[in-house]
Amino acid sequence: MNQIPMTLRGANKLRKELEELKTIKRPIMISAIASAREHGDLKENAEYHAAREEQSFCEGRIQELESKLSHANIIDVIKMSGNAHGRVIFGSTVTVFHREMHKESTYCIVGDDEADLKNNLISINSPMARGLIGKTAGDVTVICAPGGNVEYDIIKVEYI
Repeated sequence: MNQIPMTLRGANKLRKELEELKTIKRPIMISAIASAREHGDLKENAEYHAAREEQSFCEGRIQELESKLSHANIIDVIKMSGNAHGRVIFGSTVTVFHREMHKESTYCIVGDDEADLKNNLISINSPMARGLIGKTAGDVTVICAPGGNVEYDIIKVEYI
């Protein structure tokens, strides 16, 4: 499998979730299953089946996180910033101005697994990120959106 780009912040978040699942959630699931077994006949024991199902989801998520972390190409934007020369790179935070709507927005370019538009984290594979990569503050970029081309002024590029 190919390496998946991920920010250091994103990798740390996944590691924290994995640790919580292994050290807190998994023991709770084991305890819940043991407790449900004590109630007798397992065929008609709804608590037992619910606990087993929740354990299955937990174990699946653990495997998913371990796989993502094992295939992650972790990029520390702060270390990369010295060679970026003010350009937008993976992991950088970019403030842009939408010319038509007269609105300023700030986005951080992250890996696919970290993307969360509600928190202004955009995927490296999104049209917006692709249009920003390589640009510097003061540049104008045109993003090809479903509704047509949109022009943005790049106001600021940060490596945080």
